[in-house]
Amino acid sequence: MTTRTALITGAGRGIGLATARRFRAEGWRVALLDIDAALLGQAMAALAAPEATLALPCDVADAPAIFAAVRQAAAHFGRLDALVNNAGTAVFKPILETTPEEWARVLAVNLTGPFLATQAAAPLMAEQGGGAVVNVTSISGLRASTLRVAYGTSKAGLAHLTKQQAVELGALGIRVNAVAPGPVDTAMAKAVHTPEIRADYHDHIPLGRYGLEEELAEAIFFLCSDRASYLTGQVIAVDGGFDATGIGLPTLRAQRRNL
Repeated sequence: MTTRTALITGAGRGIGLATARRFRAEGWRVALLDIDAALLGQAMAALAAPEATLALPCDVADAPAIFAAVRQAAAHFGRLDALVNNAGTAVFKPILETTPEEWARVLAVNLTGPFLATQAAAPLMAEQGGGAVVNVTSISGLRASTLRVAYGTSKAGLAHLTKQQAVELGALGIRVNAVAPGPVDTAMAKAVHTPEIRADYHDHIPLGRYGLEEELAEAIFFLCSDRASYLTGQVIAVDGGFDATGIGLPTLRAQRRNL
């Protein structure tokens, strides 16, 4: 059986690196793409599989660069079976303080990047009969929140882009789905979420905790695998039930505890 190949953007750390580990655990070859060359080098060293991995320093918002990187990955491994559009950036500012430049950069990375990467990868997948794309959107694209005007809007756009891609690429044998992570215990979350913010999230998440990078990686891998062969055009919230909660849930829980 031919060894399959996945390309993962934003693979230098966090969910991207955890996803690379998950693919490698199943014997896939993996091309890791990241804008931060130093982080990429650390990720490659951690995976310790030079014959089965490839480092691609690249900005996903740079159209010529991303097209070249995707072609390089396919040429290096001889095929491309899965694309994970995980690279993202965020600016956490009030709407009236977000600059046009910040707005443009967030949308360029979070929305235009997946558009470009998929546009580059789809013809290569079609040549071998198809493949799978997973876009990593966010719970912030499904429900609005403060300080996320650029980030949330970009991720909402990515959720719709997922459906557009699924509708048009299905005829080429390419499935396109998305995962929408809720709060995840990444390095960034640990750095910016105060104990008070974490407590608020715990109160609103039915499972009462943050997700793990490995749990997101599991969902992403599943969507790329043959086990998801009839799934396309879906946005799956991997969020401990956060998107399902309603107003007043913490109060209702407190009342239940007091009964």
